[in-house]
Amino acid sequence: MAAANKLIVIMDDMENLNAIKYGKVTAEKLSKISLALGRSKRLVFAQMVDYFYRNKKDPTDLNDELLKISLAKGHKSYMAFIRSQEDLLLIPIKQGVEKMINNQRDIVKFFNEQVLGANKTMLKNQEDFIKTAQDNDRLIKLIAQKMESREKLKVKMLQILNGYIKSREELGSFKTREKEELAESARKQVENL
Repeated sequence: MAAANKLIVIMDDMENLNAIKYGKVTAEKLSKISLALGRSKRLVFAQMVDYFYRNKKDPTDLNDELLKISLAKGHKSYMAFIRSQEDLLLIPIKQGVEKMINNQRDIVKFFNEQVLGANKTMLKNQEDFIKTAQDNDRLIKLIAQKMESREKLKVKMLQILNGYIKSREELGSFKTREKEELAESARKQVENL
């Protein structure tokens, strides 16, 4: 029953069909187009008619003036948009970038002048500090040596003095000549220090 219904629909479609006669070259072209598109000749023909009907294009116009005109209008509108964007965005951005570049140059120049100058001064001050610290270290060592030698000198002097006092007390009070020799010996020991 379904096959019978399809046959009836096909028959009704056949009654609504019109026939167009065309030449052998046109038939070959239509066959190639339908083969390339994978559709029947009738369907390709119907789609061509529909295309020209909807777009209102003249098939004899190979240059397709309507397409050219619409492309030109689109091009003009794009160019107008680009020009307006150039005035609104691109030129101010370019000016802002140029200002930023100039500011960066000024910052680098300032950095080179101020910071590098300060670094050189700080390096010189560090070198002076190191030299002063080394001089102070030598002076402290010299003072320590002098204090050490002074302490040793005091100890030796006390030994000489104690030896003198002890020897003098042992001599007694009547031996003047020996006292003189003892005093002279103590003096020589002090001179030898």
